[in-house]
Amino acid sequence: MKVEEPYATERSTAVVPPAVPPSGPRRRWLWALLAFAIVAAIIVAGIFPRIQARATLARDTAEMAITTVSVVHAQHSAPSQEIVLPANVQAYIDSPIYARTNGYLKHWYADIGAHVKAGQLLAEIETPEVDEQLRQALADLATAQANLHLAQITSDRYAGLLKTDSVSKQEADNAEGDFAAKKATVQSEEANVKRLQQLQSFEKIYAPFTGVITARNTDVGALIDSGSSGGTGTELFHMVQPDRLRVYVNVPEAYSQAAKPGMTADLTLSEFPGRRFQGKLVRTSEAIDPSTRTLLVEIEVNNPTEALLAGAYAEVHLKLPTPASSLILPVNALIFRSEGLHVAVVDKDNRVAMKSITLGRDFGTTAEVVAGLNGDEEVIVNPPDSIAAGEKIRVTTQQIKGPE
Repeated sequence: MKVEEPYATERSTAVVPPAVPPSGPRRRWLWALLAFAIVAAIIVAGIFPRIQARATLARDTAEMAITTVSVVHAQHSAPSQEIVLPANVQAYIDSPIYARTNGYLKHWYADIGAHVKAGQLLAEIETPEVDEQLRQALADLATAQANLHLAQITSDRYAGLLKTDSVSKQEADNAEGDFAAKKATVQSEEANVKRLQQLQSFEKIYAPFTGVITARNTDVGALIDSGSSGGTGTELFHMVQPDRLRVYVNVPEAYSQAAKPGMTADLTLSEFPGRRFQGKLVRTSEAIDPSTRTLLVEIEVNNPTEALLAGAYAEVHLKLPTPASSLILPVNALIFRSEGLHVAVVDKDNRVAMKSITLGRDFGTTAEVVAGLNGDEEVIVNPPDSIAAGEKIRVTTQQIKGPE
């Protein structure tokens, strides 16, 4: 028996309506919309990368416009520092030796490099004119003494006769006055003789101190002019005392207050590499030279072996105490502008801040800052000329080396 499906007839008899094709205007709108979408997609696909590239370029440009700078932190100076200054080495006594009388050199007994003792005979001078003048003075003195003796006898005789009224008072006074005049003449002739005797004693040239002859400027037969008659004196010898030396140093004004007598100083010379000679600062000029703005100091160095030579060039190492620890910055961090000396520092927002400072001593590549900084700032080195307060910057860090 066949069972009929109740809905089979309906399914088989259902009529599917045919698809109604869109009308003409609606189709055109669809095609136009599709074309617009395609064109918009193409435009967006072409413009969006450009917009992204332009934004990236603007961002990179802005990033590159930020100046990259190096910064350093100011360092504190040591409580004492060593400065090296050029110095002139001189003998403790340095003396030219001149003649005190005119004549001709008869003989010399010491040449350059000779070590002589105080009072040692160095040369002899022939002085015939002085010798003749001395003989004449002695003769004049003898005449004056004879006249004085006669005047004394006459004065005594007139004094005795005056008591008996044998001569007048005037005659007695005249005899006494003549005696006084003759006495003064004798004294004058004695002084002249002594002067000539002293000149004659200068015929012999003696060493005034123990030392070394560094120059001999005469020879046998040379005419010696003492300069007493208006001419130029002749320097016969030059002597130095080399066992002690005076070293003179010009200390810059910035260090003048620290250079005090009693402090030690080391001497170095190129002919003694690696060796130091110790000295002591004994005195200063107590005045600044206005032409050089320096303080002249004297350092005494013992030279018992005479290894150091007078007249040598040396370098003096002075360890000067500083009153307080100061800040040290490299000189390429300084900004010189019309409103004064500044440094550029970095604030917490990585922006530039300008600070006015006051400099102290100049160490060459570095300088001392005595006012204007606390010590914890990040100071920009080699700042560009166009740097300004408030400018955004990028930071790298350097280390500086303070003065030794």
